[in-house]
Amino acid sequence: MNNIAKMVSSAAKPKITLYVDTVSPFAYEAYYLLRHDPIFKNVEVTYIPIFLGGLMHKCGNTAPIKIKNKDIWINKERLRWATHFNIPMLSPGLPPDFPANTLPVMRALAAIQDDKEKLIKGLDVFFKKHWAEGVATHRPEVLKETLVELYGKEEAERILTAASSSAKPILLSNTDLAFSDGAFGLPWMVCTNSDGEKEGFWGVDHLGQVVQFLGLSSSNNAQGSKNKGWKAVL
Repeated sequence: MNNIAKMVSSAAKPKITLYVDTVSPFAYEAYYLLRHDPIFKNVEVTYIPIFLGGLMHKCGNTAPIKIKNKDIWINKERLRWATHFNIPMLSPGLPPDFPANTLPVMRALAAIQDDKEKLIKGLDVFFKKHWAEGVATHRPEVLKETLVELYGKEEAERILTAASSSAKPILLSNTDLAFSDGAFGLPWMVCTNSDGEKEGFWGVDHLGQVVQFLGLSSSNNAQGSKNKGWKAVL
């Protein structure tokens, strides 16, 4: 393949930018599917850590858990989508201190965001511990222990130092970027199809629209997915 062909091929590849905060069960579900479902295997995905509390404040939003009746419904919805898509999920209870202050976790992840492999490794573990195992990853001792498990003691110390200093403006900038990209909650997905068209989508329940917008439902990707959950959204 010559250079021009490579450029055309690269430009035509569908892309998703997924904004995440480990406090959100629906961000976890969207993240899990983008990571594991074959329908997204040929999509270029970028993960950006933000602070959901900061985004909600910028938008003037009320947390769903503080809205009567919706707090009950949203927990059922969390479990319903997890069942549809076979996503490991804590059930029937919620993680400790929910909704936890994940600011320290997200700053730590922002500190390593330039290393995509390292970031994904961290997101995999922090999401799994929090939402599948019910671990209080936001607590300082658990956060440090988890970082040591992931990256070793020396690197964990470096990340924690950055999280308390240089990563603060990075996370703030990421949150501002999510807001400017139209986000008002999570998961927020900015998608670019093979024609270069860009759209924003909110919620794991709108992943069917994402799949259709990116042209994945009629591609070989869709044939590779055996997940019956797509019948609920397509």
